[in-house]
Amino acid sequence: MKLACAVCALVSVVSMDSSFSQSYPSKPIHNILNVGGGGETIARLVAGKMSESMGVPIVIEQNTAGAGSIASAQVSRAAPDGYTFLYTTTNAQLYRVFLARQVPYDPVKDFTPISKLGEAILTVAVPPDSPFKSMGDVIAWARSNPGKLTYATSGVGTTHHLSAELLGTVAGVEMLHVPYKDSNQAATDTLTGRIQINFTIFGTVFPFAKAGKLRLIALNNSKRYKLMSDLPTIGEQVPGYEPPPGWTAYFGPPGMPRPIVDRLNAEIIKAINNPEVLSRMDALGLVVVTSTPEELAASLKRDLERTAAIVKAAGIKPE
Repeated sequence: MKLACAVCALVSVVSMDSSFSQSYPSKPIHNILNVGGGGETIARLVAGKMSESMGVPIVIEQNTAGAGSIASAQVSRAAPDGYTFLYTTTNAQLYRVFLARQVPYDPVKDFTPISKLGEAILTVAVPPDSPFKSMGDVIAWARSNPGKLTYATSGVGTTHHLSAELLGTVAGVEMLHVPYKDSNQAATDTLTGRIQINFTIFGTVFPFAKAGKLRLIALNNSKRYKLMSDLPTIGEQVPGYEPPPGWTAYFGPPGMPRPIVDRLNAEIIKAINNPEVLSRMDALGLVVVTSTPEELAASLKRDLERTAAIVKAAGIKPE
């Protein structure tokens, strides 16, 4: 009798999920963003293409407060019905967990992975008249001048910050971190010589580099970028260095029905591969890296372990 009841309950749930997925979507979908800049631009483009394909409005809600944690927490508490999903980065989903004393969500338990979108092209820039021609030059100077080399990033706990701390650990050097809220201001202070090196994204510094106001000496990615194939990575110049994870991705609330997850995954990937979106991503220095939900879940788990090791080795304490 109990077995029969259990089977009936299972059939009922499957039937409900099937019926729900067939009618989905039937109202506007809310895409919560906790990013700005180029990431926001791409997210809005993708949302527009998804809206055209799915036949319902996709409403963008941006909230970057709390280093993105407030928006992430909002989605973690939303109904798992496919009408709310998150576009986020490693800064909020990975690094925030280790760098803040209290985070109102568990990055694994409180979200349903949907798909990666891509990875940002990260660079190291110096003033045009800098004596640094390579990362080897940077490290040699830092070793001779402990704690005096200044480096800019877009903030504490970002991919750029962890990259520099990891570089210091691998190379055995001390550098002085100067965090900025505005990456354009960081670029300006670098080109004037106030800052010696700048860990930043390609999209921010490329206009300065193109105008000869900044010089790029390394990519902070695992491999070279097709649009700058002659620019070596940090790892090529510094043995033992592997850049921290730096992706953008989509997550939903926990417990989303698999048919809904699959539909969103397919629509996201379809939108990303639209020629207009691809062209814009190239211009902003973003590389397409999509995934299945399972691949994103595995990447998240692996990257959490790696981030924990980087934070521990660098001696970074939560604030």
